[in-house]
Amino acid sequence: MSAQPKDRPNRLYFGDNLPTLRNKDNFPDDLFDLIYLDPPFNSKATYNVLFAERNGAHSSAQITAFEDTWHWGEETEYTYLEFVRQPGKSADLLVTLRSFLGENDMMAYLVMMAPRLAELRRVLKPTGSIYLHCDTVAGHYLKLLLDSIFSPLNFRNEIIWKRTSGHSDSGKYGRVHDTIFYYSKSPLTVWNNPYQEYDQSYLEQYYRHRDPDGRKWMSGDLSAAGLLGGGYEYEWKGVTRVWRCPIETMEKLDLEGKIFYTKNGIPRRKRYLDESKGMPIQDVWTDIEALRSWHKERLGYPTQKPEALLERIILASSKEGDLILDPFCGCGTTIAVAERLKRRWIGIDITYLAISLMKTRLADTFAKDLSPYEVIGDPKDLSGTEALALENRFQFEWWALGKVGAYPAQDKKKGPDSGVDGIIKFFDDNSGKPKKIVVQVKSGKVGVKEIRDFIHVVQRENAVIGAFITLRDPTAPMTTEAVKEGFYFPEFFPQDKYPKIQILKIEDILKGGGIEYPRGADATFKRAQRKHKGKPDKQETLL
Repeated sequence: MSAQPKDRPNRLYFGDNLPTLRNKDNFPDDLFDLIYLDPPFNSKATYNVLFAERNGAHSSAQITAFEDTWHWGEETEYTYLEFVRQPGKSADLLVTLRSFLGENDMMAYLVMMAPRLAELRRVLKPTGSIYLHCDTVAGHYLKLLLDSIFSPLNFRNEIIWKRTSGHSDSGKYGRVHDTIFYYSKSPLTVWNNPYQEYDQSYLEQYYRHRDPDGRKWMSGDLSAAGLLGGGYEYEWKGVTRVWRCPIETMEKLDLEGKIFYTKNGIPRRKRYLDESKGMPIQDVWTDIEALRSWHKERLGYPTQKPEALLERIILASSKEGDLILDPFCGCGTTIAVAERLKRRWIGIDITYLAISLMKTRLADTFAKDLSPYEVIGDPKDLSGTEALALENRFQFEWWALGKVGAYPAQDKKKGPDSGVDGIIKFFDDNSGKPKKIVVQVKSGKVGVKEIRDFIHVVQRENAVIGAFITLRDPTAPMTTEAVKEGFYFPEFFPQDKYPKIQILKIEDILKGGGIEYPRGADATFKRAQRKHKGKPDKQETLL
């Protein structure tokens, strides 16, 4: 019997989210209270590329941390046939879209999304909500998919997020917004009536009155003329009409000094700024800025979203203790905000680079306050690492780099191999300049030639230490060649010494081994800000 939702620990899943979600032991029906997803798409590609026919034998869809293009190929064709064999409106829609779009990257993207959205609906509670973040490239097609899977009756909002103040697009209007489609699974969804602070122009326009003690207020109508549902007809200080409140409430407001009178003697209500919850949040969000280079929370991940964006969504559509899913969690903004706001969470990502970054981010942000969590799907033993290396060499490389705290040096799919797979930066003096460790990862056969070549790479890169990670056992000549390079002696700690060339076996890393170097202010990943749980960042309120 699978664990009940309240018994489930927080989890990070490494792997493709479709087979992960289809595991009903881990993902039973009606599990999640809230789902947010920002599925990757090659938004920088031009329309003529996205809609070009792709009839050749292209590789199946691949995701990396920095490349999110989907291609039509054998796997896409298989996924399409599998999905359209099932009866239903979404299958009919996909057939129609293919007849219209043909076999291209856009259609491949929609074929990828259709079964995933179907699974997300299955695992969403009847009271749950789903927010799908996209842009203008594929948003209109995704809206059709969402309508076919969740029903147009459960569509709640098309949210416009203005992510930048200005953008120059040649030959067209600048694109400055993203779209977030908000759906529920049923009419009985959780909704917490969120409010936000008034902007300055609104305050200046409406809250322009002041009491002698300085309290700001705006004028509110007490007449019920034109008000749906009618009102209360009576005479108030010589004026007879239909009022918004009963006479007892009018008397109470008058005694509290919350009524003022126009020159014509018409009573109006004083609505004090310090008693207002703020502005009910609308469907156009202009008050949340996209991350810039100077923002402290920016970690360098290319598609990172601001925490304020996820905070607004989580506060509006969930309660403390609810379970939240992000099936394309990237650098982990959703799970970091969910953790801070005392929600439970599950994140899924297909790259181990993202998993490593999330683990680092959670540790830096919450330290000892971090709730326990599990990482599912990453290699736990030697046979698992060997299988990963055979299946996907790049993922194996990122996994190994993550285990020793290094970040990838380059995207090897897009350039020649420089001999540097990963980099670690650290500080061990007062110069303000980081020292560098270069890392190379090998999954195949290795010998003394590879070590000699690596030594040249270390020297070329002006690195103080080189770490050579190997899945296979190193030979005796390799060890001898590494030892010849001697030691690195930190200037401030000359009594300490660290081998300049270090050979690490995967088997030893699995047992807790790592690179030896001065453990100062590690600069591998930009450190996330330390934050306290239960404290919203944005000054938003809930009714």
